[in-house]
Amino acid sequence: MTTLTPGFPANPARIWFGFVVMSIGMFMAILDIQVVATSLPTIQAAIGVQPDQMSWIQTAYLIAEVIAIPLTGFLTRAFTMRWLFVGAVTLFSVASLGCALSQDFGTLIVWRVIQGFSGGTLIPAVFSAVFLLFPERRQGVATTIAGVVAVLAPTVGPIVGGWITQTWSWHWLFLVNLGPGVICAVSASFLLPVEKTDLRQARRLDLVTLTLMALALAALEIALKEAPQRGWASPLVLGLVVLSLSSGVGFVRRSLRGKSPPVELRTLRNPSFAVGCVLSFVLGIGLFGSTYLMPVFLAFVRGHGPLTIGTIMLVTGLAQLAMAPVAVILEKRLDARLLTGCGFALFALGLGMSGFQTTGTDFDEMFWPQMVRGVAIMLCLLPPTRLALGDLPLPEVPDASGLFNLMRNLGGAIGLALIDTVIYGRAPVLGRQIVERLQAGDMKEAEAVGVPLGLFAARIGQPVDDSTRAMLAPLVEKLALVRAINEAWLLIAILTVLALCLVPFAKRRTPRAG
Repeated sequence: MTTLTPGFPANPARIWFGFVVMSIGMFMAILDIQVVATSLPTIQAAIGVQPDQMSWIQTAYLIAEVIAIPLTGFLTRAFTMRWLFVGAVTLFSVASLGCALSQDFGTLIVWRVIQGFSGGTLIPAVFSAVFLLFPERRQGVATTIAGVVAVLAPTVGPIVGGWITQTWSWHWLFLVNLGPGVICAVSASFLLPVEKTDLRQARRLDLVTLTLMALALAALEIALKEAPQRGWASPLVLGLVVLSLSSGVGFVRRSLRGKSPPVELRTLRNPSFAVGCVLSFVLGIGLFGSTYLMPVFLAFVRGHGPLTIGTIMLVTGLAQLAMAPVAVILEKRLDARLLTGCGFALFALGLGMSGFQTTGTDFDEMFWPQMVRGVAIMLCLLPPTRLALGDLPLPEVPDASGLFNLMRNLGGAIGLALIDTVIYGRAPVLGRQIVERLQAGDMKEAEAVGVPLGLFAARIGQPVDDSTRAMLAPLVEKLALVRAINEAWLLIAILTVLALCLVPFAKRRTPRAG
């Protein structure tokens, strides 16, 4: 296995600039998720997507990322860090153009898959570069650069996405990638270290194992997406679950026994790395889940446009950005386990605070939950990264970084599917419960629905005519959607608390000096 020699080459400034260029590429990949999130309802209306299929615009990107991320170590060894990055950012730009030119849902999904696959290598490449390009005394600075760039995307993404969509059109959400993509590709080809490619690595790639991994992930995603409409006991869903489980078992067995598996699962024998991967998985559910739930609520319950949605969601990003330097300072001085525990506890609190929304919830009620989550996210990102990757041998870092980032994006992809299962599976049930309470004369339920209480009290016990039913139906549906969204928030919060319980099992790591 070849790897970069850690430390500064002859021209350290050139390496620093190269690392910044890589971070910008990572910024593009993260920003793409954020700018699209606030405009999902607009895209859905523009190209005629069913509401329950809308999340596929994000999920397709995430699944492709999940498949690409574990290949980053192999691709780095085969093509070198320089040419892997140049190729990935170029393909990402081409796919962005394809997304912008899409006229129907199917074409958009195809380009989103290509975009996600190419963008999937950019994030782990930056994380591994921190440990491979720089000595330990400089890794804190490199982590700060990557961390600030990473949080800048969710900071500006929602409002930029909303402004672009409302000022121009949703097509420009993708066209904005073209200029930076060309600049990054040209700059990286001159700035990143020159290494010898090793295309013989391609012959060592276990394509069977890679295919099993892709089958397991894709089958699981489709099963989760189809279950709310078809039912968990339907032949299609059961068949997909069986395919996912069997492919997953085959993937794990071949990965543990193979010489060059696409995902090096044996690294999970390291307790700290294993705990870090679980935390990364759950964090992915929370990160991607929250940026999906907020636009759905604000668009379909409050009726806001993309710019207003982006403005409201800016709070989380600003809190993240303000917390970034504080998190870096704390990470240098305190035990990573302590910071990780505090971060996940705060994150769970912020998620749980959003689990009690009403049909009237808006910016004021969303402010503090967003602030708490924003402060927590940086403590959920930086310390767990150090916890997972900081003590691994350098040759293992590229593959381990891929698996670590894979878990976060896998959590995001599965989390979106679970959220859709909760929302579109529970909303009809909750709607029937609301109707039953109204029929029983529940005044509190009538107030929650938004029915004038005097009119409701006067009609208790009387038959419901067609005009009353037509008036009540959208109000009941809206309240049922709100309560289903609340259940999704609380589910994510509970999963975060469960992940928090694993932190003590990680190895205590002494803070870095200086």
